[in-house]
Amino acid sequence: MAKDLYEVLGVSRDATDDEIKKAFRKQARKLHPDVNKSPNAEEEFKELNEAYDVLSDPNKRAYYDRTGSTPGAAGGGSPYGGGYVDFEDIFGGGFGGMGDIFSSFFSGMGGGATTRREGRDMGVGLRLKLEEVAVGAKKEIVYDRLAPCQDCSGTGLGPGGHEATCPECNGTGRVYTVQHTFLGDMRTTSTCSRCGGTGQTIENACPECEGQGRVPDRQRVTVEVPAGIRDAQQLRVTGFGEAGLRGAASGNLIVTCRIEPHEFFEREGDHLHAVTKVSMVQAALGAEIEIDGIMPAEKVNVRIPEGCQNDQVIRVKGKGMPKFRSDLRGDLYVHVGVVIPKKLTKSQRDLLEKLAKDLGDSYTESRSPLEKLRDAFN
Repeated sequence: MAKDLYEVLGVSRDATDDEIKKAFRKQARKLHPDVNKSPNAEEEFKELNEAYDVLSDPNKRAYYDRTGSTPGAAGGGSPYGGGYVDFEDIFGGGFGGMGDIFSSFFSGMGGGATTRREGRDMGVGLRLKLEEVAVGAKKEIVYDRLAPCQDCSGTGLGPGGHEATCPECNGTGRVYTVQHTFLGDMRTTSTCSRCGGTGQTIENACPECEGQGRVPDRQRVTVEVPAGIRDAQQLRVTGFGEAGLRGAASGNLIVTCRIEPHEFFEREGDHLHAVTKVSMVQAALGAEIEIDGIMPAEKVNVRIPEGCQNDQVIRVKGKGMPKFRSDLRGDLYVHVGVVIPKKLTKSQRDLLEKLAKDLGDSYTESRSPLEKLRDAFN
């Protein structure tokens, strides 16, 4: 981005994390397209969100302060560390990113809001390497959510504030209207616009959350992934979904584990499949070979039986994936590929020709240097 990120947020370069958060929320409430009808509002909000994305992350901020550019800009990759994840179906219902978090925040300020006070569940997709699944892992997840307001401890009350029964709906959260028609009186029910369907109004609301008890925020949570977890299996982190209105219960964070393909192993339940190559001599005579296992620094001995055929599968017990929440492991299935040499020395060919004669196999006689040269040109 061309503009100075601190200038975009309106903070000094030595601003604290809390000051950066509050500055972002203050600016976002002004620029969000739901409340700002300026034609440039969407672009300005996007620029603000990108600035916050960098300055709210300690590693990204340090890189920006050091280089003056954003991490990953100009094809530079991501030079900062961290266990970041991809998002999948935030709220599980069409929300995603800080822009939609603010849209949800604005909808809770009255005017057609839902009567639901409890926070909704949220979902993120966590990408894992097979090696991480084999031993278990701790992963930090960074995501946006409506979090409990720290200024009012989630109550929505400012100094001297208190809740009162909504005078518009008398605490029911619903209002009724009667229309007189030639067919008779028709009664309709709708959500109270004054209290947003909660039945309560706030006197002297918290200025930070505007009486909701929750604010848009960037959340960090460490998730413990148990060894042996399956692809698409979900983990539940209690209380880290969307915060409820004015201290109501928060939803949960649902983490869907996605396991990346491995370059050597293919997983089948608790078992692993791998491919290894042996020479035709090893296949014929039998051999003991060593391959890498899935565990850190693990070496697996594989016994190649005498007369092993191409594509033969050898089972090694107890060297597969750990079983979920168990000390046992599945098996490793090694698929053997027999490699035939493309070129032979004269002595090697002589030995094979002798073997062929002993076995009664036919073969192509040795060619002269002139025949080999002709075949090369052809």
